[in-house]
Amino acid sequence: MTIAHCSEGAELDLCIPTWMTRWAREAPAVAALLDRPEAERLSAGYGHTLREIGQQPPTWLDTAARASAMADELAELTEGVQLVLTGSGSSQFAGECLAPALQRSLGATVRVIPSGQLIVDRQGVVPVSKRCLVVSLARSGDSPESCAAVDALLASEPACRHLVITCNEHGRLARSYRRLDKVRCLLLDPRTCDQSLVMTSSFTNMVIAGLFLGRTGDAAGYRQTVSSLSELAQAQLLQYTQALAEVSKRPFRSVLYLGDGCRYGAAMESALKMLEITNGRINTRAETFLGVRHGPMCAIHPDTLVVAFLSSDRVARAYQLDLLAELRDKRLGLCRVVVGEMVPPGVSGSGDLTISRPSMPGVDDSSAAVLDAVVGQLLAFFRSLHEGIRPDSPSVDGVINRVVSGFRIHEVHQGARP
Repeated sequence: MTIAHCSEGAELDLCIPTWMTRWAREAPAVAALLDRPEAERLSAGYGHTLREIGQQPPTWLDTAARASAMADELAELTEGVQLVLTGSGSSQFAGECLAPALQRSLGATVRVIPSGQLIVDRQGVVPVSKRCLVVSLARSGDSPESCAAVDALLASEPACRHLVITCNEHGRLARSYRRLDKVRCLLLDPRTCDQSLVMTSSFTNMVIAGLFLGRTGDAAGYRQTVSSLSELAQAQLLQYTQALAEVSKRPFRSVLYLGDGCRYGAAMESALKMLEITNGRINTRAETFLGVRHGPMCAIHPDTLVVAFLSSDRVARAYQLDLLAELRDKRLGLCRVVVGEMVPPGVSGSGDLTISRPSMPGVDDSSAAVLDAVVGQLLAFFRSLHEGIRPDSPSVDGVINRVVSGFRIHEVHQGARP
């Protein structure tokens, strides 16, 4: 069975192990880790994270099948409304990967609002228009603010409708509203509910699912786009995993991630992955290409790795290449990882890594952020191992957890300011 046939959950049981074996054959850094029995991999603290990074190409196809099966229902939900994409941490950044794409495809205003902001400043952030669809993105759906944000909006904005995209059918977000007409739920395969502290396959699969909100009238085209993304991700993992493992050992102490549009969401997520999985040992920052000149350039030191996610748009890329040339001329940073479609020669210099992907129909800046995110995941994973940290549970002192610890939700009384 090939990955191309993995369009249903049951088939993933066959596809994922077959694909992981192939990946290990091409990348010695992965082979050395997968050669150990599963119990040893889990005991060593990397078994979950490595599998969850690797399983992404086949799981994307399953997610596309699940989303497109709800085409009529999702088309009705998104017709003539403003969208609010909400979540916390990585789930918020999944929204950042989606918002520009959905605004273009739907021709409607799309905003990303952190779940916490919906709790503390609802009147200041919720769109004034009453025709609003709130899309809650969540891996587990058990974080304190997940249900609190939906509860607050159900009480104060009764005209809003809700869509939950989650990887956990048993989470509070998936279970709490099943009997309400205003709330619909798109459940992803349980394997995407990452067991590692850090989100990897859950992040990209929520993005893949969310992309369908802008393609409900073209389910076949959407599935073809996801098939192309899966194929590109496989090629990227086979060709560049070893090189990223080597870059991860360079003597950098900070990383700057650059991206624009949907790919700025990938930059933010990649920055969070490196920060989380190294337990804060590596300082990270995400910026837009043009934004770097307005202050953050001063933080690019000799021990800074620069990771650049290039746009496929001709004009956007021209600005981005100008910025990279400026950094080179000023001799800023330790080295660079440049990622994008058909990266031209000469962009990277000695010691840099270029990850150049072929052009494929249907894959552009609206969808390629998931491919960028995989690069960020691999770089962070191997750096975590290099630092002697357990990627599955990097926070040895328990400062952060897989699901955010419970905290008190303060009620907003009728007539009181939020």
